[in-house]
Amino acid sequence: MTSVASRSARTRPQSCRWCGREVADSELGRRRQYCRQSCRQRAYEQRMAIKGTSVPPDAVVLTAEEAAELSDRVYQVRCAAEDVATAIDEGADRTELLGLCDALIQVARAADGWR
Repeated sequence: MTSVASRSARTRPQSCRWCGREVADSELGRRRQYCRQSCRQRAYEQRMAIKGTSVPPDAVVLTAEEAAELSDRVYQVRCAAEDVATAIDEGADRTELLGLCDALIQVARAADGWR
């Protein structure tokens, strides 16, 4: 018999542990962890690549190019947030603030989709 808490937990969307996309959930059995078989395979390959090394299993390993790209995206988000804060301090009107907030949301979404 399932409790109310566990039933409500199953209604929340779950992200793929590899790519971050939403995972379709079935009503029976364990929750799926990956959205596709290919994501499951990539995760397995990564686990096998670090097996027997000092790299922790929950470590995120990025190439130098991926790390630089992620750093650039975080920088873009910070700059957009600073633009919003500056506009507020300078008494910008609602239209300008909405435009800056839209730009902030766009760069934040781009940064969120880095996987």
